[in-house]
Amino acid sequence: MRQGKEEAICSLEQAIDLISVVKEIHELNSQELNKLLRESEDFSIHFVTEKGLEIMIDVEKLAGFLPLHLIAVLMSSDRDESLLRYLLCGIRLLHSLCELAPRHTKLEQILLDDVKVSEQLIDMVFYELLVLNNYSLDIQDSSSVPLLHSALVACSLYLLTGCISSQWQDLALVIVAHPKVDMFMDVACRAVHLVVRFLQNKLSAQRSDICAKSSPTAESMVNYLCQQCEASLQFLQLLCQQKPFQERLLRNKELCRKGGILFLAQSILKLHSPYLEESSTVMAALSRLKAKVLSILLHLCEAESISYLDEVASSPRSLDLAKAVTLEVLELLKNGLSKDPKLLSAGPDRTYPMGLLQLNAMRLVDIFSDDSNFRSYITVYFTEFLSAIFSLSHGDFLSMWCSADLPVREEDATLYYELFPAAGWALDSVSSSDLSNTTNLEFTLSPNNNMSQASYVHQRTSLFVKMIANLHCFVPNICEEQERNLFLQKFLGCLQTDPPKLLPSPAFISGPQKAAAICRNMRSLSCHAESLIPTFLNDDDMRLLRAFFNRVQPLVNPAEFEENRVQEEEQFYVRNNHMDQADDITRQGMMDDKDKSLTPSALKEIDRDVKNVETSGLDTSSTKGKNAIDNLVESLRENTHAGVQEDEKVETVQTEEKQRRKRKLTIMNDEQVTIIERALLDEPEMQRNAASIQSWADKLSHHRLHVHS
Repeated sequence: MRQGKEEAICSLEQAIDLISVVKEIHELNSQELNKLLRESEDFSIHFVTEKGLEIMIDVEKLAGFLPLHLIAVLMSSDRDESLLRYLLCGIRLLHSLCELAPRHTKLEQILLDDVKVSEQLIDMVFYELLVLNNYSLDIQDSSSVPLLHSALVACSLYLLTGCISSQWQDLALVIVAHPKVDMFMDVACRAVHLVVRFLQNKLSAQRSDICAKSSPTAESMVNYLCQQCEASLQFLQLLCQQKPFQERLLRNKELCRKGGILFLAQSILKLHSPYLEESSTVMAALSRLKAKVLSILLHLCEAESISYLDEVASSPRSLDLAKAVTLEVLELLKNGLSKDPKLLSAGPDRTYPMGLLQLNAMRLVDIFSDDSNFRSYITVYFTEFLSAIFSLSHGDFLSMWCSADLPVREEDATLYYELFPAAGWALDSVSSSDLSNTTNLEFTLSPNNNMSQASYVHQRTSLFVKMIANLHCFVPNICEEQERNLFLQKFLGCLQTDPPKLLPSPAFISGPQKAAAICRNMRSLSCHAESLIPTFLNDDDMRLLRAFFNRVQPLVNPAEFEENRVQEEEQFYVRNNHMDQADDITRQGMMDDKDKSLTPSALKEIDRDVKNVETSGLDTSSTKGKNAIDNLVESLRENTHAGVQEDEKVETVQTEEKQRRKRKLTIMNDEQVTIIERALLDEPEMQRNAASIQSWADKLSHHRLHVHS
C-alpha cells in the first residue's frame, strides 16, 4: 500500500511540473475548485497553462504531495523574493484544499485524517517560520520582501486553523503535544517580532514616501502591513488564552526568563505613525495591536502555575527590560487618560474599534504595582500624573472617575482573517507596477461586546483605586525600607507644583482652593468606591485607599500650622500616625474644607516631617494621651504580620474571571485600636514599658490579626 502511494507520487511528479501547477491554480478559491471537481468524473482538474499546454491534475495526489513538496522547496531554494512569492502561492493553494476537504471525503481523508500528511503540514509551517526568521531588516525600501514576509507569517499561522482545527482549545492541545512545540513558540514569536519591525520601518519612512499625493497606494500598503501584523499577533494572543499553551509558554526560558515576549511587547508599544495620524484605519489598527500585546502579558501575569514576574525578575537583564516595558505602558496610559473623552466621542477614529488599550494598560499597572520589583519604579514615574488627577476641578474629576457613564468607551474587536484574499492582495501587489486602481483589502472586525457600559466604567475606576492601594501598601518583610512612605512623600511633593499639562481639562484648581478641591475629590472617590464592593473592589483595597486619603488630607491643610506654630510638629505627628488606624476619628475634621489651601512652604515642612514620622517620640502635656495611643498603635502596627489574604481580582474583560492576589496588610483593625486606647487610659506609661507592650501584643493577637511587639 505504501509502495503504491510512493509510486503514485513519483508518477505525479514526473507527469507534471508541480511548480507550474502551484503557480497556475493557486488563484482558484475553494468554491471554484469545488465547481471544477463536480464537473469532473475522475476527481481531477483540467486547465491550460500560460504556455498553452492542457494539463490534468489528480487533486487527491496533489493534496498528498504538496506539503512535502513545499518543505523540499524551503530546503533547496535561495532565500530571495521569488521563494517568498512561491511559498505564498503554495500556502494559498493548501488553504483552499483544506477548506474544500469537508465537502469531499477523499480530500478529508488525506488532509485532515491522514496522520502522516497532518504531521507534514505542521512541520512545513514550523520550518517555514524558522526560515522567515532569517530575513534581515536591512532591505531596500523598494523591496517587496516586507510585504511578502508579513503575509507569509500570518498565512502560515492561520493555515494551522484550517488543517488542524478552527477551535483554539483543540489547536493549542495539538501544538503543545508536538515534540517541536518549544521551537514553534520561539520561531513564531520571532517571526511576528520581525513583522512588527518591518511595519515600524514603513511607518517611520520619509513623509514623501507615505503622504505624497502621487502615491495613493502608500497608505493602503501600510494598512495591509498593519492587518497582517495584527492577524499574526492575534493568533498568539488566542493561543495564550488557552491554559495548556499558556503554561507551556511560561516554561519557555527564551521567551519568558530571557525576555522574548518582552522584546516583542516593547517593539509593539513603540509603534507610532507620525505621518498617518489622520488615517483612522491605521491609528485604530496600531491601538488594537498594543491592546492585544498587553492582553498577552496579562494572561501570562495572571497564570496560576508559574509566576511570570518571578521568571522575569530572575535575570537582571530581563528585569531591566520589564521596567522599560512598564515605562512604555505608563506613558501609554498617561496619553490615553490625557485625551478629552468629549472630543474622542466625535472623532473619526470611532469608526473602527480601538481595542481595550487603556483598560488593559490599567490592569497591567495594577499587577505590576502590587509586585515588589516594580512598585517603587511605578511610584517614581507615575505619581505626578496621579496627583494631577486629584487636582482636577470637582466636576471633571467626577465625570472621569465617579460616574457610571462616559462620553465614549473603548471597544474590543477580533479580526476575522481571510487567508485567500490576504495572500492574493500581496501577490497582486508585487506583480503589478501600478497599484493605483487596486482595491483596498478590508477584513471584518467582530466587536467583543461582552461588557456593559457601566461594567467598563466601574472596572476602570476600580483599577484606579487598586493602583493607589498597591502603591501605598507597605509590607515590612517584603518591601525595602526606603519604600516606606515613598508614595506618600512623592504624592505630597507633586502637589506642591502646578499639575503637568497632561490631562484634558484646563480647570485645575490652584491657590487657596486647591487643598479643598483635592480633599473633596478624595472623599468623592472614596464614597463611590464603596459602592463597587464586592463586585469590583474588596475590603483590603478600600482600607488602603482610606488609609492613604486619611494621611494626605490633613497634610494639605496648612491653616492649623499657621494658627499655632508652636504645636506644628505635634499636630503633624498626631494626625499622620493616627490616620492609618482610626478613619472615623478624623472623618469629622475632614468634612469642612472650604478654607483649606496648599502652600509650598507648608508642604516643605510636611515633606521633611514625613521622613521622621516613624521614629518620632514627641509628647506634650496637652496631647499626651493621644500621642501615647498613636505611638503605641504605630509600634504595634509596624510589627503586625497579617496572614496572607486572598483577594478576588477582576479578571479580563473577555473571560470576566477573578484572579487571586496576595497582599500583607500593615493596618490594625478597629477593634484592636479601641482596646489599646482604653488600655492606655489606665496605663499611660505603657509605651515605655517593653514587658507591658509584649503583654498587650499577645492580648491583641486574639482579635483576628496576630501582633508582635
